[in-house]
Amino acid sequence: METKRKIIALLIILFAGLSMATQKSSAQGVTVGFQVFYDELSPYGTWIDSPDYGYVWIPDVAPGFTPYSTNGYWVFTDQGWTWVSDYSWGWAPFHYGRWYMDERYGAIWVPDDEWGPGWVTWRRSEGFYGWAPIGPGVSLSIAYGNGYQIPNNQWTFVKNGDFGRTNISKYYINSTYNVTIIHNSTIINNSRIDRSRNVIYNAGPERPEVERRSGKKITPIMVTESSRPAQKVTNTRLQIYKPNVGKANSTQRKPAPAKVGRLENIKTSGQRKGEAPGQKANQQNRQQPQQRAPQQERQQSPQQQRAPQQEKLKPQQQQRAPQQEKQKPQQQQRAPRQEKQQPQQQQRPPQQEKQQPQQQQRAPQQEKQKPQQQQRSPKQEKKVPQQPKPPRVSGE
Repeated sequence: METKRKIIALLIILFAGLSMATQKSSAQGVTVGFQVFYDELSPYGTWIDSPDYGYVWIPDVAPGFTPYSTNGYWVFTDQGWTWVSDYSWGWAPFHYGRWYMDERYGAIWVPDDEWGPGWVTWRRSEGFYGWAPIGPGVSLSIAYGNGYQIPNNQWTFVKNGDFGRTNISKYYINSTYNVTIIHNSTIINNSRIDRSRNVIYNAGPERPEVERRSGKKITPIMVTESSRPAQKVTNTRLQIYKPNVGKANSTQRKPAPAKVGRLENIKTSGQRKGEAPGQKANQQNRQQPQQRAPQQERQQSPQQQRAPQQEKLKPQQQQRAPQQEKQKPQQQQRAPRQEKQQPQQQQRPPQQEKQQPQQQQRAPQQEKQKPQQQQRSPKQEKKVPQQPKPPRVSGE
């Protein structure tokens, strides 16, 4: 009997272990193809067939969009510094593939099958942290080597104390200072290996270093997988869609976007005005990052503070219009009073119509009423001195 109990308990433990392993594999073992990128991103941009990279994606965003700079921020997770995008489609282009900048069409995304917290190269200098997108086909060993150069204007820098803010776009340093900062900076090479995916990525600055340089405590959050294409961040976790992506082999049907645009028909980056669907309303104010040097922030802040005051003045001016409108009815209301001063016969046409037959019948009485109307106008008596009464007309 005791032996049977042990066997049953062992079977229960084995069953529970298999169940947990199955759930874990179902979450991390889901494999999709590039078709998920083509289908999910089509509503938010245009796919074109590039002779250099195949199908690439141009997002429908406003001018000034910069990958890993516009509408997002860095958060420290158990997998390093991870980019959290405010775009609903941000789960894909900022964690898979690479970006490159086109002079005419702006930022263009090239999909790939490796997931990472953010495909950027990192730098530090005295008082600043900076990052820049890694180009297509560039491995980490090349990106963090001495020979790989990124254009100076593609770097984003912030002061030590501002790194890690959720509204970090308000604290970007003006790009005119990039050359000086880059010249005095060093590369941050903090490579890690995701053994579950066999992917090498850069985790960014070490947490103790950032805490020491920024003077604030950083609490890491967990990265968990979402079952659908989306992302959501809370105080304790970042839930994001991060499936395994496999490339199609020769026997499978080659994935392709349902609609492929022609490059000559696409609006340039300066012509785009609308934001991609599904974005938060308040994101439009953050579309173009405000890149300012520390001294410029001090000089410009008073001017920026005046703008809200001017906005406050506008409603006051607008409020005056209703007051003027209130005065107009008062002026219009005076007209009835003036009508009261006029003979009652002019004010009340219906009564006149009733009186006309009576006037035709009773001429003597009408003549008696006329002097009274001429004599007694309630408000005219106060303003006009009394005049001698006209002689009474005798009746027939």
